[in-house]
Amino acid sequence: MTWSLIARDAEGRVGLIVASRFFACGAVVPYVGAEVAVASQAFCNPVWGTEGRARLIGGEPAETVLADLVARDEGQAIRQAHMMDAAGNFAAHTGAQCVAWAGQVQGHAHSVAGNMLAGPEVLDTTSDAFQDGAHLPFAERLIAAMQAGEAAGGDKRGRQAAGLTIHHGEAHAWLDLRADDHADPLAELSRLWGVAQERYVHFAKGMPTAARFSGAPTREGIDADIAAAEAARVAQGQSSRSHAVDH
Repeated sequence: MTWSLIARDAEGRVGLIVASRFFACGAVVPYVGAEVAVASQAFCNPVWGTEGRARLIGGEPAETVLADLVARDEGQAIRQAHMMDAAGNFAAHTGAQCVAWAGQVQGHAHSVAGNMLAGPEVLDTTSDAFQDGAHLPFAERLIAAMQAGEAAGGDKRGRQAAGLTIHHGEAHAWLDLRADDHADPLAELSRLWGVAQERYVHFAKGMPTAARFSGAPTREGIDADIAAAEAARVAQGQSSRSHAVDH
């Protein structure tokens, strides 16, 4: 099951987006850190994700880490994984018993891998769309690339779930969106990204970091940004995309 895209943008942000005809793939596939990422898929081994991420954060090369995980796992023939190390290098493994079509494509600062796909064009199209989307905000670029891959056939079984995780140089995620059981999960991620523009992205500006332990200790600037974003949305005649219900 599944195809996923790992990427780093020009500002050093790390993103991993995944889609599948499998429930909650966004919970079981991505393992992301400040500078590294692991996607463990097919018959997922979560230890490939947790151990792999820790070792990549510790400075080991992706090729070394992945080769060791493959060598130790008696189930490696049904596993698929790709990963990016802190230096921006990629490594990938597709087990011999992964369901066709299965494989991996690497491009500039990104990697795409998948199994149970309609064909190799899914990965090629996803990669090409990511390359061509440099003008888009990073989250939109990742979503658009996967939507292009879906239009090329995607998971040959259909659609069910998707997840998007982005780290801005911190151990904690800057953005973590999931559609666990949805008829059009990538479109749902796009909607959630739109909702994030209303409040979340402004709140996130004040979130603490390792370098700024207290972050923005008052709400003053955050509330002003939220109000300005709402005023701009209303002026453009756009309604909220949120499903929230107010009392």
